[in-house]
Amino acid sequence: MIHGTHNALDDVRNNDIKIYINGEFHKRAEAKISVFDSGYLVGDGVWEAVRLAKGTLIFIDDHLSRLWNAAKATGIKLSFSKQELIKIINSVLKENKMTDGVHLRMMITRGIKKTPSQDPRLTISGPNLVIIPEYKLADPSSKNKGIKLFTSTIRRGAPDYLDPKLNCHSKLHEVQALIQAIEAGADEALMLDVHGFVATCNATNFFMIKNKVVYTSTTQYCMNGITRQKIIDVCKMNNIEVKETNFSLFDVYGADEAFVTGTFAGVTPVISIDGKPIGKNSNNEFSATLEKYYKTLIESQIR
Repeated sequence: MIHGTHNALDDVRNNDIKIYINGEFHKRAEAKISVFDSGYLVGDGVWEAVRLAKGTLIFIDDHLSRLWNAAKATGIKLSFSKQELIKIINSVLKENKMTDGVHLRMMITRGIKKTPSQDPRLTISGPNLVIIPEYKLADPSSKNKGIKLFTSTIRRGAPDYLDPKLNCHSKLHEVQALIQAIEAGADEALMLDVHGFVATCNATNFFMIKNKVVYTSTTQYCMNGITRQKIIDVCKMNNIEVKETNFSLFDVYGADEAFVTGTFAGVTPVISIDGKPIGKNSNNEFSATLEKYYKTLIESQIR
């Protein structure tokens, strides 16, 4: 059985969802795009994910800012504004009659290629926009049980060749890291930076707690996690000391608690790393308090 931060509860309503592709809606089983799409050919695309809770797109401005920055960094020229994309998202929700408990993934690729190639000049269409909306709630067993991490030999890259802050379709190095972790009997991978300090996990951001101080890595080799930033924000709002700094596996193995963050699952506790238990008796009281603060922040966004 799959166990991890992306493990979702089954929902039969997802069998009948309509997926948006370039202005048209398609049944799930019939949603297709060309094999000449640049995302399929060479991973040339960017993406964003956002949650819908009680009719509100949570932290939508942060997500769209990250998406626009990614498009600009990769030279993908968007043919719509942020407000126009919000209207498109709302049309997707309306088409599917969705109001709560939804996870949307927006994918933008450079477009259709004339022939298989990396060269962006061979793109013969505008960008392709795909939006997949799903009824998707994190399986509570992952939070209740906690996850096990394994430190991968695959490193987080330096920003001068594949910036970890870029939400792009090129995820093969993260897949390789996760495969190592799975083969080692863990749920997800912990990834170090090029200097050997702890960076992030393969798909989530990593935090540890020691003596009631919350630690996370610097932004140099770290994914630009919106939930990560919100946890930092709630720490500051509640007078909890939080440090963005370099730390090693030596520090992590001696942590009192550890957890990971992501848009989908929020805060998920970590119970072991490389087979070493974190803390005593899987006590995650401090991280549970942070999750409550995070949920309160989400509630404050709902209109």
